Amino acid sequence: MTSRTRYPARCEEEAAAYIHGVCLKNGPPSKVGVELEWLIRDPRDPAAHVPASRIGAAVRVFTGHERLPSSSTPGVLPSGSLLTAEPGGQLEVSSLPADSLAGCVHATMADLAVLRAAIADAGLELAGVGLDPVRAPRRILDLPRYAAMEEFFDRGGPWGRRMMCGTASVQASLDAGDESDGVAGYRYRWRLLHAIGPVIVAAFANSPLREGRPTGWKSSRQQVWAHLDRGRTRPVHSGPIGSPRSLNRGGDPRDAWVAYALDAEVMLIRGRASRDWSAPPGLTLRQWLRGAGAVLREPDTDDVAYHLSTLFPPVRPRGHFEVRVADAQPGNGWIVPLAVTAALAGDARAADTALAAASRIHGGLAGDPWLRAARVGPADAAIAQASRDCFEAARAALQRASAPAAVIAAVDAFIDAYVGRDRCPADDLIEETCR
Repeated sequence: MTSRTRYPARCEEEAAAYIHGVCLKNGPPSKVGVELEWLIRDPRDPAAHVPASRIGAAVRVFTGHERLPSSSTPGVLPSGSLLTAEPGGQLEVSSLPADSLAGCVHATMADLAVLRAAIADAGLELAGVGLDPVRAPRRILDLPRYAAMEEFFDRGGPWGRRMMCGTASVQASLDAGDESDGVAGYRYRWRLLHAIGPVIVAAFANSPLREGRPTGWKSSRQQVWAHLDRGRTRPVHSGPIGSPRSLNRGGDPRDAWVAYALDAEVMLIRGRASRDWSAPPGLTLRQWLRGAGAVLREPDTDDVAYHLSTLFPPVRPRGHFEVRVADAQPGNGWIVPLAVTAALAGDARAADTALAAASRIHGGLAGDPWLRAARVGPADAAIAQASRDCFEAARAALQRASAPAAVIAAVDAFIDAYVGRDRCPADDLIEETCR
């Protein structure tokens, strides 16, 4: 999606073909990556907003300057992970694709160690929580992209600013897969990741507080996402989960993604002479391609590619699959959602077990299982049972794959502390607040 080839994209079919062609890179799945977002706070005063200048100075050894690192000018950590900042000053560590889960964990741990040291030297800390529990959202990264995003989301209330400036997540990145019908096939992996999404949401819910008070949700980060523009945040796949043997029926994920992208509103239009990148309200990409809207120019390939980067479904196809559903975790807790997701997607026996467990949630819960998982977590009996089944399957898959002992130990500790007790990390935060 970084191609600079330009063409007049007036033709909807041309744009659709472009989106269809770049969303998945087919081949045997082997790579694993992770993206980790962290809130930045001063442990001596967690309620204080940390200035951009202070965060920039803390990471200048990785960026070469004291500005916050952005996607266009990221910092680079010793093992190759990219370091960027989110609008509210959250830092994101994006690992390089690794050949194995073990390689991804090892490299990311090394990069986090040096980042934590630099942040600590500045009197700050990386906070692993899904939503800022105390501070109101405040944007400190002044870029045209984020100003336009803020204007776009402000039309729907305060939720966009909360998402942009106060949320943090663990994102697993997995190869899309090949053309086969089994666990290595991209159709199977697509439906599997959507099926287990609510289980991951519930198990790793870690954001029950906002501005110092319980919200009534175990994952208030997911509550925030649920209130945003659903045309760009709802799950792309909405078909039946079905049995393992029926997974490959029901269409191609690439076609679903094309329709999703074309029907989503245009958030911003780059390249104007001014810093105002705002788009006309209500303009979808499909309408822009057809010449509608009071816009200054016709869209081209770069516009289509950039539009794709403003879509935020829980499973996003960007050549590989980005699984964007887990709240940020404290310390090195990020290892567990990465390991569990990768194990369930990479082992046929584990995948079949997870699908059977997930089908009970998607077929048995009243209402939206994603929202139920975010609101009550494993306090829901059906979600709790599905979580136990999925974690048991993932643990066995990690053992079969000879995963590092430290990774298996982290999964075991999480099962003992949370899954086996029908709890999630949010319960700890609620109990601490109520003391």
